[in-house]
Amino acid sequence: MPLVPMKQILDEAIKGNYGVGAFNVNNMEQIQGIMRAAKELNSPVILQASRGALKYTNLYYIKHLVLAAVEDNPDIPIALHLDHGNSLETCKLAIELGFTSVMIDGSLKEDGKTPTSFEENVEVTKKVVEYAHKFGVTVEGELGTLGGIEDGVGSGKVKLTDPDEAARFIKLTGVDALALAIGTSHGAYKFKAEPKLALNIVSAVKTKAPNTPLVMHGSSSVPKELIDIINKYGGELKHTMGVPMESIKEAIKLGVKKINVDTDGRLAMTGAIRKFLAENPSEFDPRTYFGAARQAVYEVVKQKMIDFGSAGHGSDYKPMTLEEAKRFYNI
Repeated sequence: MPLVPMKQILDEAIKGNYGVGAFNVNNMEQIQGIMRAAKELNSPVILQASRGALKYTNLYYIKHLVLAAVEDNPDIPIALHLDHGNSLETCKLAIELGFTSVMIDGSLKEDGKTPTSFEENVEVTKKVVEYAHKFGVTVEGELGTLGGIEDGVGSGKVKLTDPDEAARFIKLTGVDALALAIGTSHGAYKFKAEPKLALNIVSAVKTKAPNTPLVMHGSSSVPKELIDIINKYGGELKHTMGVPMESIKEAIKLGVKKINVDTDGRLAMTGAIRKFLAENPSEFDPRTYFGAARQAVYEVVKQKMIDFGSAGHGSDYKPMTLEEAKRFYNI
């Protein structure tokens, strides 16, 4: 089975009323842990790489690690997605590498920090859509800005999505999926207290654009137990809280179908490595502590796939190729 267009995965999630996890990856152990969970649960999955991940892996390593995951898991629908593309050129590069989906974050300028106007966002997003759709590649856009900064991306300021603007944005750009700003935040240090998300925005946008899958960024739950493990074995993470799983589940019911998760995977790996090395001070084989990290990622991702509702849906449909996906766009 080749890599699958993300549009198909998310359209099927709308039909089944479940969410699909989009997990950020940078190395082999992360991918193996995620794919073990997907295989065991028969769950579709979105593997996503940020610009930071592309740089870290020198472009080609991430491509071939994901292709290895496809070869190793031929029965699981897998999309490869560019997270927070900052320009048409970045999206073109990802498409050339074989990504089946790209995000153009037109809510920020190319520096990844300065907010844009609605008109600027529409202009760059429309250009990416027109280019990507020629190849059958899915495009995710974003309207509004999240708090926090992760991987160097973020204005640090919150601007919630306006539902009326969202409906106009979808119509003007032709995006396949839209990330909403509803009060979530990037990074580990999201909230000092339990957040109250603006889920009414999800409902309103869903009403106005019922066929467009909606996306939650900054959706790690930052479990206290993962923070505690890191700090028990020498870490110095401050008190923080993430997005409660119950809030994510409610958002899925209301129309969110793609849920981005990065921080929780990082926390799981870091805690596992710290714990293993503290308990095995004479160990120096990287396979041992990276193996522990891989196991930790598997456990976190498996539970999220269950919570998001994607478990058991990996064989609901016949995956299509990018060439076949062109028919979505009358190409």
